[in-house]
Amino acid sequence: MSGREAVLGKVRRALAVSSSDGDRRSVVEQRLADPAAGIIPERGQLEPAARIDLFCKMAEAVQAGVTRVASSDDVPEAIASYLRQNNLPAEIRLGEDSRLAGLSWDRTPNLARKSGPTDGRDMVGVSHALAGVAETGTLVLHSGPDNPTTLNLLPDTHIVVIDATDIEGDYEAVWQRIRTTFGEGLMPRTVNWVTGPSRSADIEQTLLLGAHGPRALQIVVVGGET
Repeated sequence: MSGREAVLGKVRRALAVSSSDGDRRSVVEQRLADPAAGIIPERGQLEPAARIDLFCKMAEAVQAGVTRVASSDDVPEAIASYLRQNNLPAEIRLGEDSRLAGLSWDRTPNLARKSGPTDGRDMVGVSHALAGVAETGTLVLHSGPDNPTTLNLLPDTHIVVIDATDIEGDYEAVWQRIRTTFGEGLMPRTVNWVTGPSRSADIEQTLLLGAHGPRALQIVVVGGET
């Protein structure tokens, strides 16, 4: 018996149910086939421009930096400018994301780029978010070679590019986007929900940034009214 089956067996015994219970299995299959919508908070239910503004406001409220640019052509210079202003090396690591690869990097010839997952020795990682959540200023990033999860966790500084059109009002809308994007049974191995830089106040209730991941999070919002 596998460890998974052993754990599930204990749960079933505690609930006094059987794995062969057809009625319970049918309920689960129906729930998976047609997920019920939860209660949707009103805070993020806004027109696009106001929704983007709320996302930026909520992200800044949790110590993330936000830069808004008019088009993707402006992203490389926005990244280079952030690095200069924060005395960081002009070197970034990215995955294989085609949207990032297609940016106008020739406008920033002094910015060195490395590709692939990080081994933890890179100071700055750059990712492209699948979506954002306006109600909390949260970024949603999925695993894979396009945007390796290591870039979300290991570099001291994480820069995330997000298209304004990918900012949803609430979590439920993002989950629906993920289901639609990947299809049934093809969910990514990992979906990271990132709200601000890593932090902890476990020790004497003193807030410490960078406790379990990046010390700084900079978001570049592309499009929308700037």
